[in-house]
Amino acid sequence: MKFGCSVVAVIAATGLAAQPALAQKTTGQAEAKKAETGKKKAVSTPTSILPTTQSVPTAQPTGQPTTKPATKSAAKTAVQPVVPPVAVPTAIPMVSQPVVQDAILAEPVMAWSLADAKALLAAVEYIGKEGLVPGDYQPAALRTAIAKGEGDELDALASRVFGWLIEDLRDGRTPMKARVQWFAVDPDQDVMPTAQIMAQALSEHDVGGVVAKLAPTNPDYAALKADLNATPMANKARRALIQANMDRWRWLARDLGDVYLMTNIPEFQLRLVVRNKIIRSYKTVVGKPGRTATPQLAETVSAVVFNPTWTVPQSIVKGEGLGAKVLNNPGWARSAGYKATKNGDGSITVVQQPGANNSLGLMKIDMPNPHAIYLHDTPSKQYFNSEVRAFSHGCIRTERAVELGMTMAILGAQKTATDAADISRSGKYTKVEMTRTFPVYLTYFTYARSIDGQLKPFNDLYERDKPVLDSFAAPRQLKTTQRASEEEIIKLDNPL
Repeated sequence: MKFGCSVVAVIAATGLAAQPALAQKTTGQAEAKKAETGKKKAVSTPTSILPTTQSVPTAQPTGQPTTKPATKSAAKTAVQPVVPPVAVPTAIPMVSQPVVQDAILAEPVMAWSLADAKALLAAVEYIGKEGLVPGDYQPAALRTAIAKGEGDELDALASRVFGWLIEDLRDGRTPMKARVQWFAVDPDQDVMPTAQIMAQALSEHDVGGVVAKLAPTNPDYAALKADLNATPMANKARRALIQANMDRWRWLARDLGDVYLMTNIPEFQLRLVVRNKIIRSYKTVVGKPGRTATPQLAETVSAVVFNPTWTVPQSIVKGEGLGAKVLNNPGWARSAGYKATKNGDGSITVVQQPGANNSLGLMKIDMPNPHAIYLHDTPSKQYFNSEVRAFSHGCIRTERAVELGMTMAILGAQKTATDAADISRSGKYTKVEMTRTFPVYLTYFTYARSIDGQLKPFNDLYERDKPVLDSFAAPRQLKTTQRASEEEIIKLDNPL
């Protein structure tokens, strides 16, 4: 068994082999729908937004926060005084569905005691340690309002400031227009709505505690935070780069899940992560800069295809003349594995058959998305030896892809190692549907922990840093309903 030993070793390292009942992860869209349904169910007290593994006060709150009545101001949105529970799922894959609306978000307005307002001010003064900008949250105005005492002015200002703080910690400070090729919808605001977070913080009188627990749970974020606070204030460039990459973690779901695949595009590496531990890593080849740059996505593995076929895009069939070449040179086409069909409308369909020369190699991981991006093997393995590996048309070519595919088949479809090996060696097209799914994150970090665990900078391959850095150097922008990039979606179904 060519890959049997290595795959068995990977499965053993995950600790999941003896857990066939591992919960199937739902998509962010399903979680968002569930959260929306949950809004219709009222309960007597707000429930913690945090996982049960976190330290959460066990005492019941003494009362609900008083909600301000609705006014003519759009900012003073009435909030029901009884709020439903908000639970953070263990895994929330994000959904690549661009949102076209672009209206300014309005924060709820609630009643604030002086003690809670002072706790908010302390949180604002601390927030620089989280890589955010204290001045964004109007500390001077908040001090003045606190000095005047409780009332409408304090309620409006504290609610607005806390709303901004929640939004930035949960969703990221960077405005959507500065997130180049960002095509993932973070579900956190659906499962942790601002109004419910604010209601919980005020009912428990624990503003600082709630703020401290809104940050991403991934240990790589914690490593960046520690590095930021160890970097001298005088080193502005390094601090700015760390800030920008801390914010990129906030663009993702707060908790990425127990088991997931993640590639950092500028690092040219793919990780299989189980409970925050890298079990296996694989070199990658990513998209060339420009129109074929790999977008930032968060998708879900739906199937593993062994010995895949490749239906060649018309941009190559017609645009590069491959269709005519296959029809006119049957000997060459046979050796290259191409079969062509002339359609009734005169067009030509070309399909490359399974085999070692197939452009997808011997394995493809299906992760449905509008960009037609996927992970796959390649016959051109020499490119994995290059230091800068940006040669593809957008898809992610993956080193030792058959090993990865077998691992996914075992973990995601309960195949045995022997069955997975037999399927991979059969030479026949075989699609193994997942019975439990795994998130796949295509990310873009230019300062991050590498696969060896060391924080280091990576080349800004696609020049995506400048808009993020510029946004941090400018005043904070009000959040809008836009949740993904409005750039053109380019279908990049081309493994060449």
